[in-house]
Amino acid sequence: MSNRIKQKATTRKNKFKYSLASLLELPKEVLLDLPKISLVGDLQMQLENHRGIIEFTEGKVRINTKVGVVTVTGEELVLRNITDQEIMIDGKIRVVSYK
Repeated sequence: MSNRIKQKATTRKNKFKYSLASLLELPKEVLLDLPKISLVGDLQMQLENHRGIIEFTEGKVRINTKVGVVTVTGEELVLRNITDQEIMIDGKIRVVSYK
């Protein structure tokens, strides 16, 4: 199967899942395996539905997700909790971005 056909099939499948989630009033991040980011001020961040940590330093954390890499920059960053589905970061969070 060519990449173009696979992309179309995946796009149709995601559109169906998105419509189904809306119809049944289900959380889209669960059905579509999308990351969910929750911030508590600039002191704490929780990211659900990740695919692993790419880089970790005191000033930067890069996390792989289905839709790309989430980069968190700040000061004194600490990984508080890591499970298969969730990562909790504490510290002085300055920027959260997608690539």
